[in-house]
Amino acid sequence: MSVNSYPDILSKAKIVQMILNKKTEEALQILSRFYNRSPPEIVVGTIKGKRRSVYAVYVQKESTIYTINSDIFYNPFVVLHEFYHHIRTREGVHRGSEKRANMYAKSFIDAYMKIQSADSEWIMSNGI
Repeated sequence: MSVNSYPDILSKAKIVQMILNKKTEEALQILSRFYNRSPPEIVVGTIKGKRRSVYAVYVQKESTIYTINSDIFYNPFVVLHEFYHHIRTREGVHRGSEKRANMYAKSFIDAYMKIQSADSEWIMSNGI
């Protein structure tokens, strides 16, 4: 698996839309199939030592993303950032930086915004 080969722009936009539509687990299952990985569990909850300092955290030993509340559970940027940590963890070793996790998540948000913009332009140009 290479994280350098990303899903295409439509797939990225669909993943963001799914998370916004409260289908976070399903979105992570689809992404996990793309990377040939088991999907992480995602739950609302906190872990000791991180309760007030972060919105979400990926715990590699549990293969679980913890979100501080349900709003974050449906926040595409945060969920995708933590998912990046999931796909970059191999054999108990974390191999991804915060900067790269942010860039990964941002690429999905950018794709979603681009598709939304294109849809709006098409609707306007067709008088709908």
